Amino acid sequence: MARVELRKARPEDAPVLTNLLELYCYDLSQAFGLQLGADGRYGYPRLPLYWQEPDRRFAYLVLADGQLAGFALATRGSPATEDPSHLDVAEFFIVRALRRSGIGERAAHALWDQMPGHWVVRAARRNAPAVDFWRGVIGRYARAAEAERELHGAHWTVFQFDATQRAGGAGREL
Repeated sequence: MARVELRKARPEDAPVLTNLLELYCYDLSQAFGLQLGADGRYGYPRLPLYWQEPDRRFAYLVLADGQLAGFALATRGSPATEDPSHLDVAEFFIVRALRRSGIGERAAHALWDQMPGHWVVRAARRNAPAVDFWRGVIGRYARAAEAERELHGAHWTVFQFDATQRAGGAGREL
């Protein structure tokens, strides 16, 4: 089993995150109708905000056995709630070759362990694999403490849970 590390991204990691975001957008392009720009890229214009607003936006790289495996972007404040203190998984990505290996689940758990609080995870209902992934990962993390609801006329499935009540979270081997 690969050792998983969630490492806080630094400004010098922006080119790596930019490249990973292109893969992420490509994966989502069919489900969401994302279009390439004239430069042949999808782009992610909010990425610079993760260093401009460090108290509100949090970027992480996911490493598996020391190798780049994906990323997690989180924000304080969520479009799915009115409470500005809630934490939100804004974007989450594991490269295809490493999916279904447990790396994504361990990275998500590490994110929630590192940032205790009330979490919101949104998944587009048309992205059924993502809804299933998050339902399982959150269920195993939060157990019965989760709430699931629909947002915007069934376009989104929203999961909410408290990551401050998890026993034994911090300091465990990933």
